[in-house]
Amino acid sequence: MVTKKNNSISISSEKNHSVVFTPSGLRGIVKSGVSVLDAARQLGVDLDSVCGGRGICTKCKVKPSFGNFSKFNITAEENNLSNFTEIEKKSKEKNRISFNERLGCQAKIIGDVIIDIPEESQVHKQVIRKRIELKDIDIHPTTKLYYVEVEEPDIHNPSGDLQRLNDSLNKQWGISNTKICLKVLKNLQYNLRKGKWRVTCAIFNETNEIINIWPGFLDSNLYGIAVDLGSTTIAAHICNLSTGEIVNSSGIMNPQIRFGEDLMSRVSFSMMNEDGTEKLKDAVQETLNQLCKTLIKESKIDHKLVVELSIVCNPVMHHLLLGINPIELGQAPFALATSNSLYFKSEELALNCLQNATIFILPCIAGHVGADAAAVVLSEAPNESKETVLIIDVGTNAELILGNKYELYACSSPTGPAFEGAQISSGQRAAPGAIEKVKIDPNSKDPIFKVIGSDYWSDEVEFKNFVKNQPITGICGSGIIEAIAEMRINGILDKSGLIGSSIETGSKRSITDGRTYSYLLYEDKSNGENKIKITNADVRAIQLAKAALFAGSRLLMDEMKIKKVDKIVLAGAFGAHISTKHAMVLGMIPDCNLKNVISAGNAAGAGAIIALLNKNSRSKISKIVKKINKIETAMAPKFQEYFVSASGIPNSMFSFPELDKVVKLPEVNFNKKKRVRK
Repeated sequence: MVTKKNNSISISSEKNHSVVFTPSGLRGIVKSGVSVLDAARQLGVDLDSVCGGRGICTKCKVKPSFGNFSKFNITAEENNLSNFTEIEKKSKEKNRISFNERLGCQAKIIGDVIIDIPEESQVHKQVIRKRIELKDIDIHPTTKLYYVEVEEPDIHNPSGDLQRLNDSLNKQWGISNTKICLKVLKNLQYNLRKGKWRVTCAIFNETNEIINIWPGFLDSNLYGIAVDLGSTTIAAHICNLSTGEIVNSSGIMNPQIRFGEDLMSRVSFSMMNEDGTEKLKDAVQETLNQLCKTLIKESKIDHKLVVELSIVCNPVMHHLLLGINPIELGQAPFALATSNSLYFKSEELALNCLQNATIFILPCIAGHVGADAAAVVLSEAPNESKETVLIIDVGTNAELILGNKYELYACSSPTGPAFEGAQISSGQRAAPGAIEKVKIDPNSKDPIFKVIGSDYWSDEVEFKNFVKNQPITGICGSGIIEAIAEMRINGILDKSGLIGSSIETGSKRSITDGRTYSYLLYEDKSNGENKIKITNADVRAIQLAKAALFAGSRLLMDEMKIKKVDKIVLAGAFGAHISTKHAMVLGMIPDCNLKNVISAGNAAGAGAIIALLNKNSRSKISKIVKKINKIETAMAPKFQEYFVSASGIPNSMFSFPELDKVVKLPEVNFNKKKRVRK
């Protein structure tokens, strides 16, 4: 028998070892000697296998992680999995699995383990929803192509081929003091002679470095990749550096999730494990390299033509990408190793799919406000606005920017992974079959919903045909936001976050769940075990996350000495997919005219693209960042007060007059002790 509560599942047979599967966050106790594949099936984890566990298909490959994981209270050692079987050894010899992978059907659990299910081993792949909305960009790339005709060598006027190439670049293009790496220099003479003393050079204009050389005239464009390196997901966009066209986009889960879903868990892993920082660095660099390699291949572009990368990320990801121990970011005064923008060569960050490409990392704003927030400023330009704009980049670690053309303020707020569907009883990340939109009928109190992968609501005939092939698997972040807000609008949930009984709410969907009540959102009639419900613990997890978000907003408003904002922009993968009305009902954001609350898509990714395509934007954002007023929420005296008040739905301290014009929230109270006292 398997039971599930708060993403933790127990098997009521012998309890021997703890196992945690990432990125789902599902965990449980399994019998010693059970295979990883069988454990995954018992715990409802999405792990592929088509050969019946015989080790033939290798679709069940997994990545175990070893070390001290304080978040899970687990110390996972390498001998907590059985030795490699002969089948696995042969798979490694044939390069069907890598050195750090195991086959789920072959590896036996004989101790506490952390197991990551890579994307290619998941049956239902997560949808990386980081759409880009770009404004007009002045295309002015840092790396350009230059066609050069070089003088042939003369025995009477001896000089090196490189020197004559430099002379030609100076005479024909006004480019002097060039640099060249050994890798490019090695092929210089071959390219000159093959091109009959005519070559095309790719030159990085910041340093006049010759990035690459092609024989003759290269009739092609150069390309670059803009990367938004998030705590949960990594999104990449390959762009034509001449036209600005986004040729292709792709995304992948951040592999560091297996070391901790939130940033402080990863800081803790670095602190508690001698090689922790190195493991975290290797994990993200390997995945970023694979993502870029796949993106280039799918775009059918020669990898030598990809000459630049721009990267945005939060401060912890910034340090871990570079292999810098983030311990200082886990304690006051939250000192960064460096806050300036940085340049690297692709080889320095193990991006081996590229050849001598230049990497640009945008500047960080403060210890907890990173290059991703700087990119949001670059794309949304609040510093040019007459109105006072609040920009919220919603994610595991939310960044908030408030201001106008006169002043800017910024802070971060640790919302945690609840908005991503983690820490929710039926929660999951965005994937086909996950509930993403919810409506509750005010009379019957029954819900209808949409799931990812279908355009139809659950009460439409076409939806029934869809679920025959795609089961409803859980609820993602946007779905849980709408469900809880709809419960509040329809009197199923009170202001404090308590769910009422069936008698109190007038709905049979309010069911007894231990000492509290839950709301039954969906039940598979053919399989009574498949129930998706909203529990009071789920509501509490969202309350804590949204309270941190609101408290950060109020702190910025206090610093700016304002009571109301003119405009709110919700950015980020999650922010782009939530209903603005439901977000305000919950009290995630301050009161504002709902017509002025908009979604901006992946604003950080858009900023990365701007920095990739326009060299002047790089110096521009470096100057703006120095003028931003930074607020550390952890040190602010009023943060706790605002956090507690924001636990109310929408809030117990601040009124929402603009929201009241759109929706009237019922005055219900399901606190039985208070009713008895009255």
